Amino acid sequence: MAITASSSTAIDVPSLVSQLMAVERRPIDKLTAKIASYETKISSFGTLSSLVSGFQTAAKNLNTSLQKVAATPSDASVFAATAGSTAVPGNYTMNVSQLAQSQNLVATGQTSSTAAIGDGTATTVTFDLGAISFDPLNGGSLTNGVYSGATFTSNGSGTASITIDSSNNTLEGIRDAINTAAAGVTATIVNDGSGTPYRLALSSSSTGVSNSFKITTSGGDGSINSLLGYDPEGTQNLTQTLAAQNAQLTVNGIAITSASNTVSEAIQGVTLTLKNPTTTPASLTVARDTTAINTAAASFVDAYNALASQIKSRSAYGTTTTGGGSLAGDGTLRVMQDQLRGILMTPASGGTLTTLTQVGISFQKDGSLLLDSSKLNSAIATNFSDVTNLFSSSTGYATRLEAWAKSALDAGGLIDTRTQSLNKYVKDQHEAVDRLENRMTALQKKYTAEYTNLNLLLSRMNSTSTYLTQQLASSQSN
Repeated sequence: MAITASSSTAIDVPSLVSQLMAVERRPIDKLTAKIASYETKISSFGTLSSLVSGFQTAAKNLNTSLQKVAATPSDASVFAATAGSTAVPGNYTMNVSQLAQSQNLVATGQTSSTAAIGDGTATTVTFDLGAISFDPLNGGSLTNGVYSGATFTSNGSGTASITIDSSNNTLEGIRDAINTAAAGVTATIVNDGSGTPYRLALSSSSTGVSNSFKITTSGGDGSINSLLGYDPEGTQNLTQTLAAQNAQLTVNGIAITSASNTVSEAIQGVTLTLKNPTTTPASLTVARDTTAINTAAASFVDAYNALASQIKSRSAYGTTTTGGGSLAGDGTLRVMQDQLRGILMTPASGGTLTTLTQVGISFQKDGSLLLDSSKLNSAIATNFSDVTNLFSSSTGYATRLEAWAKSALDAGGLIDTRTQSLNKYVKDQHEAVDRLENRMTALQKKYTAEYTNLNLLLSRMNSTSTYLTQQLASSQSN
């Protein structure tokens, strides 16, 4: 009887250990799958949180829109108008006789914008803003841009000074020094095409008669004084090309003067921006901004539908052919649904309008909301105060739903509490997986060592078997 052995009896240790570890890792695989499902739940609550936040904003904007009014001019080329929350609906007749403008002065022409003016001796140039006035009955006049018999009255805003010396005594240097000083005056250089074309042009930074200016110089360079000195009461070395003036208009026959073309106090809550004088009376209509209200109401309905749809789909149970939602059976979603329904089914109080259907917001068969803009506009036109009460009072729908959304999102609220619970579970399970992974590492080393040693034993047994076979064969042959 012959005993045989071969290398084929050796164990494939890596393959065997891999198969054994696959069995051992099944608890880890189950935990990993469960962790993934809970992370999906956390992600779903993140999506819902974003949708609740959007719904909260939409409810807030709906409340805000009810305070908005629109100001519409009959001729947008004459003036523009914007209305704030304090504006009162009404109709206004307007006439604009003149626009506000800044004073403009121009200096004597120079042959170059970069050539030095004077000898460079330091000269202080001081700007003072104020009003220029004259009385024609007492010999005062304004002829070809030059005042006679005028009076300058400072507006009290203070003076500003620059220094002109050899470092900046060119037209460009003077221009830059004036603009850098922020003296209430801006400077540019114009080219009039003459033999001495470069002229320094100065303009008051602000419109209105009280923003004309006076320029005085002190120092040793008379050339700078000859160029820039300007006293409406005396020597005027610059020529006025535009006189400062206020805007003048009437609103419903009431005369109004404004230093600016932006007029904010002529009509309560309305800001006017004057563009051109009127040739015929213009009108301004201030009315509730139904467009803004409709837009806000539509956004409110869309935000609710988006939230309700996600709550419904993510909480749905699966069937034999379709998978369920990621939050199927989650109690938090049931509470959210119940709370939303409770608010929407509870009438507002304090007015003749108590339900959303009365203003054109109604439930559809699938649970979504639908807006009927014509019905909403009709309610706004005929019963605006009760529309406002329906949404914005303490029992109003927008007020209650905004408060609900805030409570759901706040720390300790529905979404935060549930998300924290899920995060804790995931953290605990990750720790459990880490412990099992450490055990798997040790177990893999153990299996590898055991079956490697078994291979060595088998190898020795094969060697012994071979030796015995050879001995038996040898003894039989003798």
